[in-house]
Amino acid sequence: MKVEYITSIERVDGLSKEEKKRLKKVTEKFAFRANTYYLSLIDWSDPNDPIRKIIIPSEDELEEEWGSLDPSNEKRYTVAPGVEHKYKDTALVLFNNLCGGYCRFCFRKRLFIKGNKEIIRDPEPALKYIKEHPEIDNVLISGGDPLLLSDRRLEEILAGLRSIDHVKIIRIGTKIPAFNPYRILNDDKLLRLIEQFSFKEKRIYMMVHFCHEKELTPPAIKAIDKLISAGAIVCNQTPLIRGVNDNPEALANLLNKLSFIGATPYYIFQCRPTTGNKVYSVPVEEGLQIFEKAKVSLSGLAKRAKFVMSHMTGKIEILGIDNSFIYMKYHRTPDQKVAEIMKFERNPEGYWLEDFKPVSP
Repeated sequence: MKVEYITSIERVDGLSKEEKKRLKKVTEKFAFRANTYYLSLIDWSDPNDPIRKIIIPSEDELEEEWGSLDPSNEKRYTVAPGVEHKYKDTALVLFNNLCGGYCRFCFRKRLFIKGNKEIIRDPEPALKYIKEHPEIDNVLISGGDPLLLSDRRLEEILAGLRSIDHVKIIRIGTKIPAFNPYRILNDDKLLRLIEQFSFKEKRIYMMVHFCHEKELTPPAIKAIDKLISAGAIVCNQTPLIRGVNDNPEALANLLNKLSFIGATPYYIFQCRPTTGNKVYSVPVEEGLQIFEKAKVSLSGLAKRAKFVMSHMTGKIEILGIDNSFIYMKYHRTPDQKVAEIMKFERNPEGYWLEDFKPVSP
């Protein structure tokens, strides 16, 4: 299948002229990008279709000033061009500012705004930083989607990382299996690169992003199978998104099907307070209740996911609530402090850590 990329809302056939006119003002502020394969998954007769919610803009993105363009303060942990070093053993590298489509709730939408210079084209400064920090054994290639890079550039990056002995894990954060599985299905060289650089004792992990079971089409499942056959370990992470997976049945169906195809459920993220994202966000307490209800119908393999918040101060796991309090703990922190249970006053309208008042032990 030939997949064409679309960057103008006027070219989306499923929208009426009036809808295109209204949504153009949204795309003037927050970039739009999709492709013919992904748009074909939308049931245009259903205004609440989850794929539509993921990829088609909403006028509500402009309704309320909320959050920031860097809600987790990634700038604070940027140590070299395109390189973030937040956790001791992990470096994150941004090599690309394009994706197979732009999720409307993206927390890095700033990368797609004209003039942003956070990504790095030349891998050498990143490789140099990683070489000089032997504590880094885990490198996450993210961005923009790394699988939209050419095979030649991917090979250069993977070879460079594999030349550094202390780098054990290479993670590739990608939504391409959902957005355009034919990038994988039609490119044997890409699969050979995975096979070449995923070693028995130094694996490549594909951190895929399926948000709803409708994305798990036969081509997508076949693409996951090919990645696994090439030697990659596949894990899935998704934010909890209003109108997409914000009910127990939808979330349980997604996690179950991921476990069936060998894409390990990894993280369920609290939607970050990014500018324009309020319409897609679910309050923390509601999200936890959805997550816990979904887990009831899951096998142990499917319920391995953790519900977390990627906060400026670390990755926070959201544990539980009772009549008066909500409980959390740090899953990871930059200073590697012991993960003590934290107690906060409940706030049904709270979306982020700052919305909760801590309670002394």
